[in-house]
Amino acid sequence: MIIELGHFSLILALGLSVVLTVIPAWGVQTTNSTLMQCGDSVARGLFFFLVLAFLALCYAFVVDDFSVDYVANNSNSALPIHFKISAVWGAHEGSFLLWTLVLGAWIFAVTLFSRDLSLDMRARVLSVLGLLAFGFTLFSLLTSNPFERSLPVFPQEGNDLNPLLQDFGLIVHPPMLYIGYVGFAVPFALAIATLWSGRLDMAWARWSRPWTNIAWAFLTVGITLGSWWAYYELGWGGWWFWDAVENASFMPWLVGTALIHSLASTEKRAVFKTWTVLLAISAFALSLLGGFLVRSGVLTSVHAFAQDPQRGMYILVFLIIIVGGSLVLYAVRAQGIKSNTIFSWSSREAMILVNNLLLVVATAVVLLGTLYPLAYEAATGGNKLSVGPPYFNAVFVPVMVILFLFMAVSQRSRWKNTKREVLLKKQVIYVIGSAVTATLLIVFLASFKPYVLLIVTIAFWISLNLLENILQRVKRRHWQWSAVFTQSLSYYGMLLGHLGMVIMMIGICCTVYYSVERDVRMVPGDELALGGYQFKFVGVQKINGPNYASDQAEIIVTYKGKEVAALFPEKRLYTARGSLMTEADIDPGIFRDLYVALGEPLAQGAWAVRIQVKPFVRWIWIGGLLSALGGFIAVGDKRYRRLRRQDAVDLPQNLSA
Repeated sequence: MIIELGHFSLILALGLSVVLTVIPAWGVQTTNSTLMQCGDSVARGLFFFLVLAFLALCYAFVVDDFSVDYVANNSNSALPIHFKISAVWGAHEGSFLLWTLVLGAWIFAVTLFSRDLSLDMRARVLSVLGLLAFGFTLFSLLTSNPFERSLPVFPQEGNDLNPLLQDFGLIVHPPMLYIGYVGFAVPFALAIATLWSGRLDMAWARWSRPWTNIAWAFLTVGITLGSWWAYYELGWGGWWFWDAVENASFMPWLVGTALIHSLASTEKRAVFKTWTVLLAISAFALSLLGGFLVRSGVLTSVHAFAQDPQRGMYILVFLIIIVGGSLVLYAVRAQGIKSNTIFSWSSREAMILVNNLLLVVATAVVLLGTLYPLAYEAATGGNKLSVGPPYFNAVFVPVMVILFLFMAVSQRSRWKNTKREVLLKKQVIYVIGSAVTATLLIVFLASFKPYVLLIVTIAFWISLNLLENILQRVKRRHWQWSAVFTQSLSYYGMLLGHLGMVIMMIGICCTVYYSVERDVRMVPGDELALGGYQFKFVGVQKINGPNYASDQAEIIVTYKGKEVAALFPEKRLYTARGSLMTEADIDPGIFRDLYVALGEPLAQGAWAVRIQVKPFVRWIWIGGLLSALGGFIAVGDKRYRRLRRQDAVDLPQNLSA
């Protein structure tokens, strides 16, 4: 009965999404305030029934209702309870229901936190979001229904959750990623509603900035958690592989980063209006493209969900309708938009323009590397072509290096115009000081590598400019250090965002160039020296988990004769599926990780063992989370809560107004 209630709730949600699409829009067209006001209550009803449907599916997993096909295929009675709950989004049908629920949550948030929007503008935004909810809910019901049953005959035991997903990473990574992915629907809806209304001004940017910041921050958290999860779970010790599905989440992040900066320019100086709208459309379009790649079956990946062409065709058609319709509206409406074009090459507007162009080029590079193999396979009748790290390292990385160079200088820029002496003052000293410091650290602590020197120098250079920016604000308050604590939250968000990028740069560079790795054959008593550490293989014992049997090795790690860690990597056999999984063990540290993975058993009691020493790898995720924290903090800036009703538009006005 609970399952039928969940199914019925999803059907009701579909009906309410139709109402949310049509009624507020009709109210706008007829200037009927009663119809426009219906949007809020309908949106909340939509969210309620999506929550009810999701909870019903959770219930089916918790009570082991294997009459539900989705539960039978992705759970097992021996599965621990926390994995039963996370298994709800462990495969395609449930994950898409979570995706739809997240959209419902964003729509609900719009009804709560957009009360300062004029009635007609809020109605437009909710109507656009209602259309998206209709498409997602219809897709779930027609092609991906998680409530389908096998009655009267059904299995008495489930197939179990994919062993790769029986991990804490599944609990946190997909929800964070989806909140970010789907969150770009709100700035998209604001952009479409503004074009629809006939007015595009600085008020639109002010409305969009907090929604964009928080969606970007969640997406940053999701990508960071995904990198960390792959690092320790897959057993190979890598944190990014340029997998097509990884790229699917990275592309909206790149465009979202550009959008955050462009919105600041549009709000402050009324520049880049049409460009900013196009970025808002593109960020959400790339999110939909990511959904298509993951769920269409056009690619094979450890991250991909579905292999059903029917689902892929639905998403492709929906993508064409939403993005194509948006671009048509943009083409029609954008012609009359006028932006302020008065700024110098050294101004902050110019720096943000360069930032945007480089990020868009970087996105195009990733998009080409992701889609070209698919296009090649389709054009050649199935011939495979691999585009991997060599391509991205050769094309993407140089673009980002140029971006970081501009990032260092941009801290000094001012709106409209920046005097050359202000922009370049002390920069030569900072560059030389950063290069000397980086050289000394590299020579004394590690081996000299030119590329590491370049990246670390840029990181120090950016940091010095960030520090000077803080000192300048203190100086303007007559060196009252309390000024450090009285800046706007958006300023602190900017500092943390950029500082996170600096930390991430150092972590990526040092991990790539200074990691050491050995794949060895070891028997009990064997030792290996690697990266200054001594690894001793003690032996292997049998252990049993709740739904698996495991061979667990013990490896003692010493440094200069002193024990620093005992590591216990495993080789697990999951009994329900008969799947063998590698569970690496890691001794984490702020400056290095000791990483050991147990491979296959060999002859005469030996085992294959992978041992790695990875310096600064934690800095990658620390930097990512700091940047995300900056995005969350910026949302709390007081001026985002000062939206004035006179900034909103009650009736369509001329675009050039």
